[in-house]
Amino acid sequence: MKRAAVIGAGFGGLALAIRLQSAGIATTLIEARDRAGGRAYMWQRDGFTFDAGPTVITDPDCLRELWALSGRMMAQDVTLMPVTPFYRLNWPDGTNFDYSDNDAQLRAEIAKLDPQDIAGYARFLEYAAGVYAEGYEKLGHVAFLDFASMLRATPALARYQAWRSVYSIVSSYVRNEKLRQALSFHTLLVGGNPMTTSAIYALIHKLEKQGGVWFAKGGTNALVDAMARHFERLGGTIRLGDKVVEIETLGNRATGIRTASGWREDFDAVASNADVMHSYRDLLGHNVRGQRAARALADKRFSPSLFLVHFGIRGRWPGIPHHMILFGPRYQGLLGDIYDRGVLSSDFSLYLHHPTASDPSMAPEGCSTFYALAPVPHLGKLPIDWETVGPIYAERILDEVERRLIPDLRSRIVTRFHYMPTDFAQDLGAHFGSAFSLEPILTQSAWFRVHNRDDSIPNLYFVGAGTHPGAGIPGVVGSAKATAALMLNDLRYAS
Repeated sequence: MKRAAVIGAGFGGLALAIRLQSAGIATTLIEARDRAGGRAYMWQRDGFTFDAGPTVITDPDCLRELWALSGRMMAQDVTLMPVTPFYRLNWPDGTNFDYSDNDAQLRAEIAKLDPQDIAGYARFLEYAAGVYAEGYEKLGHVAFLDFASMLRATPALARYQAWRSVYSIVSSYVRNEKLRQALSFHTLLVGGNPMTTSAIYALIHKLEKQGGVWFAKGGTNALVDAMARHFERLGGTIRLGDKVVEIETLGNRATGIRTASGWREDFDAVASNADVMHSYRDLLGHNVRGQRAARALADKRFSPSLFLVHFGIRGRWPGIPHHMILFGPRYQGLLGDIYDRGVLSSDFSLYLHHPTASDPSMAPEGCSTFYALAPVPHLGKLPIDWETVGPIYAERILDEVERRLIPDLRSRIVTRFHYMPTDFAQDLGAHFGSAFSLEPILTQSAWFRVHNRDDSIPNLYFVGAGTHPGAGIPGVVGSAKATAALMLNDLRYAS
C-alpha cells in the first residue's frame, strides 16, 4: 500500500486526506495545533462557542462528495443549516439591503436602491452564470501544471473580459453605487480587492445563488470535526499537536516528514496544506528548490490580514441576521488603504458574524455570540506593534457596533478577545500574517499560482488557499480534488 503525508488539517488538508484514504492510500495527516481546522479553528469560553472562521459555507455538494466517495452521507455526521438572508448589507446612512436567492425579494431590494437597475442586475446574473460555468465548473477542480493549460483556458477568460476587475464589470451593469458595492464585495471573502480582482470571481455570486449559503450546526469547526472523524473512520491517521519542521528530500524526491517532537516517517508522497511561503522557505529550506521557490514567492502580492473581535453578550438579538456587512463611509478609498498604501484607516468596513441567529446552542441560554471582522493591511505593508495597537483598534470596532446596532453593547459583554495579524503569522505560519495567502489577481491565478504539484520535486504537492483555484471553502476543497487526482495517478503509475 502506498503511503502519503498531508501537512495541515485545515479544510484543504482534510479534504485531500479523505480523498486519498478513500482511494486506498494509507494517509497520515499532521497538524501543529491541538485540534483540526487551521483557519477554521474554534474556542470555547464562558459557555460561548467562537468560530475563528471561515463562517460562510457555499456549494455544500463539494463537501457531500467527500462522504459519497465511500458510500456515506455527510448528513449522518453534521447538519448544515440554510442562512436567510445570505447577508444584510448596511451603510452609515441607515440603508439596509437584504441579499438572498429569493428572486422576488431581491428585485424588491434592488428597486429600493434604483428600480432601473433591476434589468441591469438580470444581465449581470447572466454574466455571473457564464463565468461560473467556465471558471468554476470547468476549471475549478483541475490542475494547471504548464503554460499550455493556461493558453487553452485563455479564450474563455478573454470572452468574459477576465482582465477587468469585478467592480468594473458590476459597474457596467448597474449604476447605483450601493448596489455596485453589494455585488462586488464578495471577493473580500477570498482575500481579493474588488477593484483589482479578476472579473472571473463574479462567479461567487452565481455560486451562492445556485447552492445557497449555509452554516454548520454547532459552528464551522463542527464540520471540521465531522471531516476528521470521517477520515479516521476510513482508516486514516491524524497526528495533532506536533508541528512539521522539515520535508525530507533526497535528490529531487520528497522522502519523509520530521516533526518538532522528533517523530519522523517515510512516505511515498507529501502534500502541504501549510502556508506556501512557510512550506518552501522553512520546511524545504535545506533544498535548493525550496530556496528558489521562496525567493520567487517573495515577489508576489499577498492578501491582507484580518482583525477580529470576538464577544459574547447577554441578550438575544433576533433583529440582527446571521451575516451582516457594515460598510463604512468609503469603499474604493478604504480598499486602497488596505491593499496598496498599508494604512490602518480611521474608518473601516466590518463583517459581523452572529451565529446564534441560526444556532442558539453557540451561547448560554439568553445570550448571543458575535464576532466583528475588519480587513487590515498585512504585516509586510503595515509592520506596526499590534500588541499596543490591537486593544485600541478592538475598542474602536466595538464602538462602531455599539453605535450602529447594539446601543448598550459594553454593559452586556460577558467575555471578549481579539485575534490579530500577528496571531495569523504565529498560529498558522501565514506569511506576513496574510489571511488568504496569495492575492487573487489575474497574474496570480490558475497557472500563475503555486502549482498543485511541484515542478521540480514530482512527489511534492500543494493544497489549500495558496494553490489553484484559491481561498474560500469551495476553493480549497476544489484544490483538494485537483491535487488528489494528480497524486492518485502518480502513485498508481509509480506502483
